Amino acid sequence: MEHLLGLLRIHVHRGVNLAIRDIRSSDPYIVIRMGKQKLKTRVIKQNTNPEWNDDLTLSITDPSLPVRVLVYDKDTFSPDDKMGDAEFHIKQFLEALRVPTDGVPSGSVIARVPPSRDNCLAEESCIVWSEGKVVQDMVLRLRNVERGEVQLQLQWIEVPGSRGL
Repeated sequence: MEHLLGLLRIHVHRGVNLAIRDIRSSDPYIVIRMGKQKLKTRVIKQNTNPEWNDDLTLSITDPSLPVRVLVYDKDTFSPDDKMGDAEFHIKQFLEALRVPTDGVPSGSVIARVPPSRDNCLAEESCIVWSEGKVVQDMVLRLRNVERGEVQLQLQWIEVPGSRGL
């Protein structure tokens, strides 16, 4: 607990226009990795525009590590096919958590993260004060694949007894 800063909840919303890896479709799932942590969504059968709406939670001890998003096609009789990957850093999100929010109306943008060579953002990502929480919606363009995007939302969870930010 002495190294834990807090928890990062990643709401894996959906995939958009993912690559086809089976005959006509794919059976996609997502693996989120950060350091030695590895979390998975459920598999959505025969869908290149899946809606997972799964919440995955990472324990944050080293905020300098990237969060890797790996998309796979579930196969029964062979190894699962890769359907692309992306990564992002949480540094700007954690900085936004330190911004004073007293009197800030819900829906206010705290920070904007533009797409760049250093991230996989498909479009500008806004960090927003929403209903008493700091959240960041992001659309990640998948790399190492012909097409596809993944939509996520980040939310910070304070843990009593943790080191905190």
